[in-house]
Amino acid sequence: MTVHAIIGGTGLTQLDGLVLRVAKRIETPYGLPSADILRGHYVGGEVLFLARHGHPHRIPPHEVNYRANLWALKEAGAESVVAVNAVGGIHAAMGAGHFCVPHQIIDYTYGRAHTFFEGELEQVTHVDFSYPYDESLRQRLVAALAAEGFAFSSHGAYGCTQGPRLETVAEIARMERDGCDIVGMTGMPEAVLARELELPYACLALVVNPAAGKSGGIITMAQIEPRWPRVSARHVRCWLAFWLKHLAATGLSCRRVTLAICNLPPLRLPDRLLH
Repeated sequence: MTVHAIIGGTGLTQLDGLVLRVAKRIETPYGLPSADILRGHYVGGEVLFLARHGHPHRIPPHEVNYRANLWALKEAGAESVVAVNAVGGIHAAMGAGHFCVPHQIIDYTYGRAHTFFEGELEQVTHVDFSYPYDESLRQRLVAALAAEGFAFSSHGAYGCTQGPRLETVAEIARMERDGCDIVGMTGMPEAVLARELELPYACLALVVNPAAGKSGGIITMAQIEPRWPRVSARHVRCWLAFWLKHLAATGLSCRRVTLAICNLPPLRLPDRLLH
């Protein structure tokens, strides 16, 4: 049975309905992950769950230990990862409550530990990142959204900023010219670290507010935070339940989901990280 991992972002620090089997704090070569790795059953499927910002929500985007998080999920047995991200809407179609399954990402972050391939290496390693999200996994997310009748976009470019501050109007205008449809703070380096670990990875982004300059006023957390539990968390949990049922019904939970590393040769991590 394939073990699916869910990384919960803002507003999804716990997974209601998860029948918990074990909660494990996994020490990694990069320190501790944001929270315990929860392993259990959710609507009949076996899942791993990790709260990206900790539980309670306390770790800002630029201080998340992304390397420890992905390493811990891999060590716990994850064979695919779906990341849930709260984002701002740039494109006109990306209104509050709208889902997006992005197909591309632009990285505007800086100073984050963004690779496992550094230090005393036997050889320099470059991973292909032309298509940052696993297409097979992406299409399964899209199919589940369509079947459930949610408003969604099957494509989009995610612009990842450093945070924790929100963006300026000029920055959003630049990002729009660059081709970004949504903006968030946690998409990178999470996506590329999953690629380095050969973990199929896809993103379920939920728009919780218009980006700077896309509404009539400034953006305040007082506007965003009440909206998430009312509009978003319920929809995300409903969708996750349907997605796992869809995988089980189609037999996809009975085989490994490993189609998205673009047929690259096996990657070799530094020996010091394999012990």
